[in-house]
Amino acid sequence: MKKSLLIGLALLLAGTGVARPIVVKTGIEVLKAQRFELLEGKRVGLITNPTGVDDGLRSTVDILNEAPNVELVALFGPEHGVRGDAHAGDHVGNQTDPVTGLPVYSLYGKTRKPTPEMLRGIDVLVYDIQDIGCRSFTYISTMGEAMAAAAENGIEFVVLDRPNPLGGRKVEGPLVQDGFFSFVSQYRIPYVYGLTCGELAMLLNGEGMIGKPCNLHVVAMEGWKRDMVYEDTGLQWIPSSPHIPQAETAFFYPASGIVGDFGYLSIGVGYTIPFQMFAAEWIDAEQFADSLNALKLPGVIFRPIHVKPFYSVGQGKQLHGVQVHLTKYPDAPLTDIQFYVMQEIARLYPDRAVLANADTARFRMMDQVTGSDYVRKTFAARNRFEDIRAYWYKDVAPFRTLSRKYYLYGE
Repeated sequence: MKKSLLIGLALLLAGTGVARPIVVKTGIEVLKAQRFELLEGKRVGLITNPTGVDDGLRSTVDILNEAPNVELVALFGPEHGVRGDAHAGDHVGNQTDPVTGLPVYSLYGKTRKPTPEMLRGIDVLVYDIQDIGCRSFTYISTMGEAMAAAAENGIEFVVLDRPNPLGGRKVEGPLVQDGFFSFVSQYRIPYVYGLTCGELAMLLNGEGMIGKPCNLHVVAMEGWKRDMVYEDTGLQWIPSSPHIPQAETAFFYPASGIVGDFGYLSIGVGYTIPFQMFAAEWIDAEQFADSLNALKLPGVIFRPIHVKPFYSVGQGKQLHGVQVHLTKYPDAPLTDIQFYVMQEIARLYPDRAVLANADTARFRMMDQVTGSDYVRKTFAARNRFEDIRAYWYKDVAPFRTLSRKYYLYGE
């Protein structure tokens, strides 16, 4: 009986059924412990979404609104909105928050940078959003644009720091090149950048990436270490977008999102494992898994899978392919995976090569996400990852050196 109970407890702890002990204090918890002294006597604008919560899963909106020494006067919503009621990519309109009655200004529509009118009467902007550690996720673009607006309007900017779910050691992908900056590649940083949002804010500010530097203050976490992934923190995960339902999904977003933009293969969006698979009607699942496993990518195993997506690419069709399993996360090269998938598709099915069959109208999106057109054009010539590997990793070591001076949590 005792053994059964122990096994059951272990299974729950390994999943999402029972919370592990919380070992990390996020920025909002530290701010609460400091009795909101940083915001006292100031009119506050808050940039947040459903991921901005304390240990009891109470929204930062409600916490600041109810704090006796904080005057919360406006809310700002990124992609998906302050309360998470907007679908991915949908424009978010200005509105009134139904809970607090405060004005909500959209930063994901026609306006992506707070205007002077939005900021009138505000003394400090506070940012509290859980990021996923990948350049193409738009929240960090919202943060940087808001920092620039704060600088231009003489307003303080406060980041309530949160963990990077990928940890603080993974850095992958090249810097964005001139001509390819966009809201999915807003700053000259690698595709996977290995910083918390607070550390990234310090880097953007310190390296002149937002123009004039703002008056920045980061409320650092307590207890977070660079080698921690999200499950190590003991914190509950709030979906950072509809297709990042679990913390581990963040591992897979940089592993498949680039090829997923073409809409040529299903990457699991529309099925129960978003970003964790590659499938199509014409793939032989067992053969495909064997060819990918023969590459012996460190920390990665590909398993044959057969699915029928509920929506999105391949909706209602029987698809075949592979599910990606990360068996040793620290060793796994996340972003490489999708390029090897495209490589093996071209080798096994020459007439099905992704870049030869994808909608060319989506090429610009790939170029913006990867930071240049070099990756697409060079890879398309032979469909071999070895042709772009050196370019893909050329900026990693220099960026590690640059970013170290902004570390808040040691090496």
